[in-house]
Amino acid sequence: MAAYASTIILICLAVLSYFVHNNAVTISILVLLAIKITPLAQFFPYVEKQGITLGIIILTVAVMAPLASGSLPAAALLKSFANWKSIVAILVGIFVAWLGGRGVNFMSVQPSVIGGLLIGTVIGVAFFRGVPVGPLIAAGIVSLFVTAK
Repeated sequence: MAAYASTIILICLAVLSYFVHNNAVTISILVLLAIKITPLAQFFPYVEKQGITLGIIILTVAVMAPLASGSLPAAALLKSFANWKSIVAILVGIFVAWLGGRGVNFMSVQPSVIGGLLIGTVIGVAFFRGVPVGPLIAAGIVSLFVTAK
């Protein structure tokens, strides 16, 4: 029964994501459903263990693509240190990366919070036009309140 419940939840989330025009979440859920209902289901342990790392690698490649392609010249990157807004962006980037790191660790030692993080992320994406990169940062913020590290 639990397998059916998770499938139904995924289908409901896919439908919701479709209607709020969040293609990234819709496609992600459809990929998971395809894996689930095919012999590829044997790879779920790998997806669960390495999925976040793979996602972070893909996201990092996308963020660094303008530098690699030359559309963000190195000179413009160096000018970031001369503008106060860019310095604030650098500091916020450091803070958010630190939070994300805490979040990854926190989710591995406190898996009971993952459900709440997923629900919060889906609500944020569906109703507040958010982007589904929030669970790691959210877990980092939760870890600040829950643990004294």
